[in-house]
Amino acid sequence: MQRSFAEYDGFRKQRKITRRDVFLAEMERVVPWRRLEALIEPHYPLAGRGRKPYRLSTMLRIHLLQHWYGYSDPGMEEALHDIPALRRFAGLDAGESRMPDETTILNFRHLLEAHQLAESLFQEVVSLLTDQGLILREGTIVDATLIAAPPSTKNQARQRDPEMTSSKKGNQWHFGMKAHIGVDTAHGLVHALEVTTGKVSDYSMAETLLHGDEQTAHGDRGYADKTREPDRVREEDEAGPRWFVPFKRTKGYDTTPEQKRLNRLMAALRSAVEHPFRVLKRQFGHTKVRYRGLFKNEQHLFSQFALVNLYIARRVITPAG
Repeated sequence: MQRSFAEYDGFRKQRKITRRDVFLAEMERVVPWRRLEALIEPHYPLAGRGRKPYRLSTMLRIHLLQHWYGYSDPGMEEALHDIPALRRFAGLDAGESRMPDETTILNFRHLLEAHQLAESLFQEVVSLLTDQGLILREGTIVDATLIAAPPSTKNQARQRDPEMTSSKKGNQWHFGMKAHIGVDTAHGLVHALEVTTGKVSDYSMAETLLHGDEQTAHGDRGYADKTREPDRVREEDEAGPRWFVPFKRTKGYDTTPEQKRLNRLMAALRSAVEHPFRVLKRQFGHTKVRYRGLFKNEQHLFSQFALVNLYIARRVITPAG
């Protein structure tokens, strides 16, 4: 059956503004494109012999689309052919431009990994938000989340990923890795990220998530010890932030009503650290590792949390040029 011109995207008189359109318009406004491209440009291939490389801006936009929507390299290639909104965002035209194939998309990600540029992009976003007064340095909240890895041994090597390990949470075991983050107490924006295998305790990573200028630090019961009790008297020359972790009941005794009240107040303040995890796992759908090994997944998470910060701050951030 022959299609009419009205069925094609370019001939619609009035197109519905979808949630994807709204989201991409917000990201177009808040992502500091020039600053991010400037970090990648020294490593990006120049035009010469052979096929002319795609514009850096186009490849960066495609890379971010993969993070937002969870596309694989083949899936991203097909989506550029199928979804006009993604083509427009990437600056491609189905009638005139050739589309990047999955190998081109893969090579761009390998370029970022080879030069560890994902961490640089994360730090650039943190610097931007700090310059705009959105990441304050008076206090830090620390927490960690488990990201699952495939536990099956039905693969060519007949073994699980050797860099992933199991961790017990409650009465349930989880196999995978951990993302440890430190966020500011004002807006819940991530300023520090550490990626470890699953068995590494939250307690052991606490100090690495602090930037050193905090007056206060907050964590859940996994970070508690005798030096981090909220009511502990500090020495005058004692260095480091004052820690606030929940009171724990001692054997045979329950916490007092006053301790329960303080625990609720500390939990309300500490809840800001859960917002980045919600965006990562629910908004962007990153609940399982994408690759084998810690390094590739670490680079992936640096990019993800840079975008998480921009998403959380999208309503208050001043658009970058």
